[in-house]
Amino acid sequence: MSVLPVLGAGGWGTALAAGAARNGRDVTLWARRSELVTELERSRVNADYLPGVVLPEELRFTADLGEAIRGAGFALIVVPSVGVPPLLEQLPRELGVVLCAKGLAPDGGPLTGLARELGFARVAVLSGPNHAEEIGRGLPAATVVASADQALALAVQSALMSPALRVYTSADEVGVELGGVLKNVMALAAGLVDGLGLGDNAKAALITRGLREMRRYLLALGAQEDTVYGLSGLGDLVATATSRHSRNRAAGEAIARGQRPAQGGQVVEGLRTAGLLDAWATAHGFDLPIVRAVARVASGEWTPGVGVASLMERDAKAEEHG
Repeated sequence: MSVLPVLGAGGWGTALAAGAARNGRDVTLWARRSELVTELERSRVNADYLPGVVLPEELRFTADLGEAIRGAGFALIVVPSVGVPPLLEQLPRELGVVLCAKGLAPDGGPLTGLARELGFARVAVLSGPNHAEEIGRGLPAATVVASADQALALAVQSALMSPALRVYTSADEVGVELGGVLKNVMALAAGLVDGLGLGDNAKAALITRGLREMRRYLLALGAQEDTVYGLSGLGDLVATATSRHSRNRAAGEAIARGQRPAQGGQVVEGLRTAGLLDAWATAHGFDLPIVRAVARVASGEWTPGVGVASLMERDAKAEEHG
C-alpha cells in the first residue's frame, strides 16, 4: 500500500491523518511550519488545532513537501481555501489531489476547476458532516468523496474507510464541493439567529429555507438533486448550523452580539465565501437572499437587524416543492 500524504496539519488534516494511521495506513502529515512538526513529534498532540487527541505512534510528520508526497499516488489537500492555489502550484501534476477545504478559488469558482486549470488530471473532493473534534476522537461519522475519476474515488474510499469513518463515493463533484461551501454561509446565518436570541422556530425556518437556497444554487451549477439531500448537503448543513464545534455558527453568533469572531488560529471559511457568493449572485441576477444578508452583515454594511428584516419582509410567495 502506497503512502498517504495529508497536506495540512490543522484540525481536520490532523484528524484525517490520525484516523487513517490508526487503521493501518502508511500516513505522513505535512505541516508548513517546522516548529509545529517538532512539537508534534515530541508530544504526539496537536495542541493548537486538535487538543486532547493523542496521535498514533505510526503517524509520521514532516515539513518537507517533497518527502511527504514521495511514492504517493494521491494526496489529501487539507489547508484553508486561500492556501490551496499556492500549495497546488508546488505539486507534480501527475499526483492525484483530493481537495478537503470547504471554500472557493480566488475568482469565486470551485477549487476542483482551479486544480484542472493548473494541469491536474486526477481530482477529487471530500466533504460531509465531519467535525474534526469528533473524528479525531474516533467517534462514528460518514463522509463522501466525489470525482469524475472513479478509480481515484475508490482509492480514497479504501484509504480512509474505517470502523469509525464510513466513506461513500459519488461522481457529482459539483454538488459535493459546492454543498460544503454554501452550508458554511447558512451556518453563519444560524449563528446570527442564535446570537440575536430569535428562538428555535426562527432557526428551524432558517435551516429549511437555507437548504432550498442551496438547492437552487447547486442545481443551477449542474449538481445532482440527490446530492443536495445527501451527506455533503443536508447532512453537513445540519451539523454545521447546530454544532458547538462549528466555527461558522460561532462566528455568526459573535457578530450578532457585536463581537469579533474568535478564530483561534482556525479559518472561518464562510466569512470569505459569503462575499464571493453574493458578488456572483449579483453579477448573474441570481436570487440568494440568505447569502446576501449574511455577506452584508458580515461586511458591516448591514446590521444584524437589517439582515433579518431583509428576509422577513420579502414578497409573499408559495412554498416551492421539488
